[in-house]
Amino acid sequence: MLSTTLRMLRAHRSVFTGSFVALALGVALLTVTGSALAASLSAAPDRAPAASVVVQARDTLAVPTPAGVRTARLAHPRPIPPATVAELRALGPVRIDGRPRPSHVLRLETDADPAAVRRIVGGTARVLTGDARRLGDPARERDREALTALHALFGTAGGVTAFVSVFVVASTFAFAVTQRRREFALLRTAGATPGQIRRGVLTEALAVGVLASATGCALGAWAAPRLVARAVEEDLAPAWFTLGTHTWPYHAAFWTGLLVALAGAAAASWRAGRIAPAEALREASADTGGLTRGRLLCGAALLLASVVTLALALGTDPGDLLHRKTYVSRPMLLVSAAALLSPLLLRPLTRLLTALPGVSALLVRESTASAGRRSAALAAPVLVTVALAGCLLGTSATLNRAGADEARARTTAAFVVLPGGRAGFDEATLRRLRQVPGTVVAPSSATAVHVLEDGVALIRSEARATAPGALAATSRLPLTAGSVSALDDDSIIVNEEWQRHRVGDRVTVWLGDGTRRTLRIAAVMPTGTGDHGIHVTPRNAPGAPVDRVDVALARGADAGAVSTALHRAAGTDRVLTREAWLRETRPGTDRTTRLGLLLVLGLALLYTGISVANTTAMAASGRLRDLTVLRLAGATRWQVLKVTGAESLTVVAAGALLGLLVTAVHLAGLWGALALLSAPPAVALPWRALGVTVTACAALAVASALIPAAAALRRRPADLAGVRE
Repeated sequence: MLSTTLRMLRAHRSVFTGSFVALALGVALLTVTGSALAASLSAAPDRAPAASVVVQARDTLAVPTPAGVRTARLAHPRPIPPATVAELRALGPVRIDGRPRPSHVLRLETDADPAAVRRIVGGTARVLTGDARRLGDPARERDREALTALHALFGTAGGVTAFVSVFVVASTFAFAVTQRRREFALLRTAGATPGQIRRGVLTEALAVGVLASATGCALGAWAAPRLVARAVEEDLAPAWFTLGTHTWPYHAAFWTGLLVALAGAAAASWRAGRIAPAEALREASADTGGLTRGRLLCGAALLLASVVTLALALGTDPGDLLHRKTYVSRPMLLVSAAALLSPLLLRPLTRLLTALPGVSALLVRESTASAGRRSAALAAPVLVTVALAGCLLGTSATLNRAGADEARARTTAAFVVLPGGRAGFDEATLRRLRQVPGTVVAPSSATAVHVLEDGVALIRSEARATAPGALAATSRLPLTAGSVSALDDDSIIVNEEWQRHRVGDRVTVWLGDGTRRTLRIAAVMPTGTGDHGIHVTPRNAPGAPVDRVDVALARGADAGAVSTALHRAAGTDRVLTREAWLRETRPGTDRTTRLGLLLVLGLALLYTGISVANTTAMAASGRLRDLTVLRLAGATRWQVLKVTGAESLTVVAAGALLGLLVTAVHLAGLWGALALLSAPPAVALPWRALGVTVTACAALAVASALIPAAAALRRRPADLAGVRE
């Protein structure tokens, strides 16, 4: 069996080249992403300071619950008291962030006796010694956030790689079975049983999988160190981030490659085993492209699952549809269903696209109709690529537009003043800003509050602290209940995302410095896109510096005169108009997420090129007789090439339309979620990205079709007529 399989692989090199390349690249990418994930899970290097004792301000909130202690990082840690710092200086030299006499001390180092340090500090701060000194590393939290972003980036890339690899391998083997029907028919006539045919196809897939997986692991071992080095250079990973000696990523990638190869060939092997000798010999050259019962059932099941899960999400937790992890993974279900059911729509779509007068349109229409499997194999990767581009980039653009519309609706201030190069405003600057005539000034601070939900979950919510009267004058909060004027030092404005959000109820919260308070709910905002933060008064934001000043115009005030006065009062601080501030703070995709989306789309486009080129190469020998008939009928070489290119463009256009249909359905679900969350339900389509994607797919398909056709047409029609299939 093995020798027969190897001979089959050599005889059908063009058939298996695409699967081999796709699997090798997929395994290489899985090896790289797995190695990077394994390295990111390793412990950070020992970066304990040289000093024997570290005194760290208490920057962590600890709340006991029935399920254990829940912790969270404080927005405004309480500084080490100045008296404590003075007493520690009396014990010996201290180092404070390289500054000799800071006024706000959060961390210091000393070589004094640990027992004496603990006696002085008491419960005002943490005293770290030995290995615990690493906990005082100021870069520790930043490194953790960078590694979390890397997990999302590499995990998404690995998942998309496996997803698209299955599509390429499955379509390749399905089309290969169609191309080799005469061969399987002869084997059945010679006495081969259906089981032997199936085992033969699976053995071929196993051989391709072993060779491709081994090649991919070797490529991954070469590429992984270079990718990690590039991630460090681009500040996507901490400077200490390096590859370890883990071997499990290679095992995982290798066996995943084998599994993908066998899974992709399973349906094709079953179809090959069902070929009857007489029927196959009679219809060996036919390609009806009909939808098999198994494919129809799987596609319908996936479509039903996609619709049901979307309905459940809209009915129970529409906010979950706005999370990145959800909108990256959810389209996969709908894309899979569309790809499986695409033969149902391909024929009517191609007929619609070729409903033009003329012989060329007739030839393209009949050629695509008579080569259903070839058309489906070409359209499927285009569908996947266009759908992924539309769903991922469209979701990101839609959420950004909705967030921008929310900010525009709730901002009524004519000017916004921001500190120039400082953490916050000083009292002198705030006093000058308040003295500007014809204005209502609203200084505010960024802070955070924590709430315990279900008795075990400690939830952090970003908040802003503003005086109630000034808040009402400079903003228009979208309230569902209550009023802004009811906000005072004993109350809080929450949103519907909180478990308790009824006006008048009292809720226990922990403020930005860890202070526990019980506040009354004064008003409730809708959930929106998640940017409707909590609002408190400055008294409930201890330690939070004023980092923004909203300025509204009094009745009859001149905007030009106010602008001049604000610039004079602000000095080196920045004074922005409302429109300029909205443009500067417009929601956007962060750098890591943007790189992740581009990586996903790049992988999809790469696999599209592999699949299109491989399918075209497999079909080249079968199309030779069609080209010969056209030439013998009197068509010129240019006319034949024009028909060939038009056929490829038609199939790409049909696949792109199906991808746009998937995008429309996905964004319709997102539109419904935004409407349920009382957010502006504006849908944004990434037309430029979609245009580039479709153009790239069309160029790949046309080039892959025209190059072998042009090479074949160099021979005389009489010579082509004598070539065997």
